[in-house]
Amino acid sequence: MLRTGKAGSNTATDHIRVLTDAIAQIPAVHRKALLIRADGAGASHKLLDWLTEQGKIRGRRVEYSVGYAITETVREAIKLVPKHVWTPATDADGGIREVGDVAELTGLLDLSSWPEGMRVIVRRERPHPGAQLCLFEEADGWRYQAIATNTSTGQLAFLEARHRAHARVEDRIRHAKDTGLGRFPSREFAINQAWLMATALAADLTAWTRLLALTGDAAALAACEPKALRYRFLHLPARHTHSARRRRLRIPDSWPWAAAIVAVFANIAAIPQPA
Repeated sequence: MLRTGKAGSNTATDHIRVLTDAIAQIPAVHRKALLIRADGAGASHKLLDWLTEQGKIRGRRVEYSVGYAITETVREAIKLVPKHVWTPATDADGGIREVGDVAELTGLLDLSSWPEGMRVIVRRERPHPGAQLCLFEEADGWRYQAIATNTSTGQLAFLEARHRAHARVEDRIRHAKDTGLGRFPSREFAINQAWLMATALAADLTAWTRLLALTGDAAALAACEPKALRYRFLHLPARHTHSARRRRLRIPDSWPWAAAIVAVFANIAAIPQPA
């Protein structure tokens, strides 16, 4: 969503608008159970109040998981957590993270001004060498991150790992910037809007291609950044020929990624037609 230069940054109104448009794109049958994840920008009263109201719509359940700022109040609550309360954190595959622990701070904080049912979960982890720590973190050598969620069931480690998987959004943003979002071509707002739409289409097509086609024998292309993907796949020096009323794409045998590209087209051809 392209905004004017005078638009405020990190406003809950924009977040609600984007979420409204995103939810509207989901088929109605799949809107019954939604999980909204956001970074610390999503921890605003207006946004969480709106999400709570959305969860009250008949036939719909809306859960959220957003970043929560480590304030002085949160730091004081962390100091009150007994050592035996900390439990091992997990990674995205369910394995134990040996250098991380999680704990719940809900009962140690005054959350009366926040939506009913909101919980605060904190994770501590040993920082990598050279990482910059605040004075509070330097005292005990742990780095802390907190999240807020209204999910009432599930182990703390699972809820925290579920939120951390949101980091893949950063990959999509980086890919979009490499696809054209990083620089607009004009001073005219309308021209930049058209550029943004084309960039969004390209980013969507790239994301769906990664998900549906860059699998199996084509997995070698899945980890490529957009620039490498364009060189290895999209800018393929092939010939488009016609024979026996059929179109053929002739890929040079000397192209290093020829086998992977053939697998990509096979995966695309295997996608069933819409009913």
